[in-house]
Amino acid sequence: MTIGERVLQLTHERGMTQKEFSEKTGIPQSTLSSWKGKKQNPSIDKLKVICDTLEVDPYYLVSGSETNESLNNDYLTVYRKDEEYEILVEYRKMNRDCRNRLLGYIYALNEKKK
Repeated sequence: MTIGERVLQLTHERGMTQKEFSEKTGIPQSTLSSWKGKKQNPSIDKLKVICDTLEVDPYYLVSGSETNESLNNDYLTVYRKDEEYEILVEYRKMNRDCRNRLLGYIYALNEKKK
């Protein structure tokens, strides 16, 4: 299944019409039709808005995997406009001691949730 076909499947599963999806993402309905008919994929610059609209992880959109295996990859995708990006930028400014303290806080906070 192509990414485009997966997008169309997800819109259907969420009870969203192609018109609603088009309005929320700014992607023309004709483009959605080409994803299905010509088995094309969305351009990379559209993935963020698609994932946000459909509330899916980019890894799922690309792979179709039901499990969130993206945390097991050697890399993660972080969008510049996301809070995680800001955290990463600030983390990289820190010296090793500060980084270790921050990681300690994160681990402690996660333990409290369990």
